[in-house]
Amino acid sequence: MEAVEPIRHKTSIARMKRILKARSPRDFALFTLGLNTGLRISDLLSLTVGDVLAGAGTRLRIATRLSLRERKTGKRRNVMLNSTARDALALYLRTRERRYPEDPLFLSRKHEKDGSLRTLSRAWAYCVIVNAARAAGISSRIGTHTMRKTFGYFRYTAGVPVEQLMKIFGHASPEITLAYIGITQEEIDETYADFPL
Repeated sequence: MEAVEPIRHKTSIARMKRILKARSPRDFALFTLGLNTGLRISDLLSLTVGDVLAGAGTRLRIATRLSLRERKTGKRRNVMLNSTARDALALYLRTRERRYPEDPLFLSRKHEKDGSLRTLSRAWAYCVIVNAARAAGISSRIGTHTMRKTFGYFRYTAGVPVEQLMKIFGHASPEITLAYIGITQEEIDETYADFPL
């Protein structure tokens, strides 16, 4: 399997968001949540409606924090939801006829044989992301993991210490994290040229 890359330009992200929002509030929410939380696709797809709602009641209120157990590592993780992620989730959930807490957050249009709701498949999520990227003119290697890598890339380039990203991603060294988020030697070299003292 070929490694995917982060999306390195905010204009490309904005184009993808416009495309996804026009096609499907669900797909827009999935992409936006992935970009803003750095969660793996398996963790995104395992979320329930109850995971993202704040309290009970008839008003739709999105939580400011997710608490989940990562599927890959089994570790507990608390993740803040910024206003961009909360707004995308609210937009999507307003389009849902059914919002029971135990329902899958990202629904497939297909149902199980017994009529119960089915979670969006990983393969379909991949198609959604890749098709939107191609429609946005992105030609680099893209996949569902692109959202997680893009999350790390933009935080690192905004000044978040690599040690924080290592902790978020569960990496053992800064070198692994930098390679993971696609920081190239050329980008590292530019930092020396950009900051003469």
